[in-house]
Amino acid sequence: MKFSIGGPLKLAFRPWVEGLENIPAEGPAILASNHLSFSDSFFLPAVLDRKVTFIAKAEYFTTPGVKGRMTAAFFKGVGQLPVDRSGGRGAGEAAIKSGVDVLQRGELFGIYPEGTRSPDGRLYRGKPGGLARVALATGAPVIPVAMIDTEKIQPPGKVMPKLMRPGIRIGRPLDFSRYSGMEHDRFVLRAVTDEVMYEIMKLSGQEYVDIYATAAKRQIAEAAKAQKQAQKEAQKEAEQARKDAEQARTEARHEADRAGRADKEQTGS
Repeated sequence: MKFSIGGPLKLAFRPWVEGLENIPAEGPAILASNHLSFSDSFFLPAVLDRKVTFIAKAEYFTTPGVKGRMTAAFFKGVGQLPVDRSGGRGAGEAAIKSGVDVLQRGELFGIYPEGTRSPDGRLYRGKPGGLARVALATGAPVIPVAMIDTEKIQPPGKVMPKLMRPGIRIGRPLDFSRYSGMEHDRFVLRAVTDEVMYEIMKLSGQEYVDIYATAAKRQIAEAAKAQKQAQKEAQKEAEQARKDAEQARTEARHEADRAGRADKEQTGS
């Protein structure tokens, strides 16, 4: 990826980077990033000398057809790990185990604490199950990362990217060794996650929203559905009003015709 895609990517988009010195030259570390675009998983590894392994949703590996096979081959080729996000707790445990395995090999593990892409460019509440548990189970430092403007390059649903410079800010490593052995304490998991999200917020300058991005997406989808339904109802009402007005005009013409014929009959008599 770094030579076949990373080089042309850097040449075409010229991403600017701050804080590269915060990435260790060797040894395990967790890169915890905000998530604005599908392209985040390309730009961040492209600017680093070391390999970064992200977990990726299983759909990228199981989609049928030629495009699906090409997508699966690409993600396998760059070392991404498929995780089924539909399996509840089992899926979460698989993601955690994958992260622990990567870190135990002394590699870099990338994770998006929000769990999904931001629907509107704001920073949403981090999910504590993955990031914090992997960090406490392994003792690996957590390095906050902020992707800047990647959502403008390739918004959700857009295939062709827009040529512009994205940015990447890499913060100082966070040490959570003080919580060693407490990876099953939900209050500790929440505290660790919130501390990481606060650092990401400072790096990115995003507005923070204290709900999960998945909930925000549901709200946006429900609002869009309600708006669409309201528009349909408004169109139906407008159509009915048009028909009523047309009927009223027709009746008025008929009444005028009847009145005219009555006047003629009266004049003739």
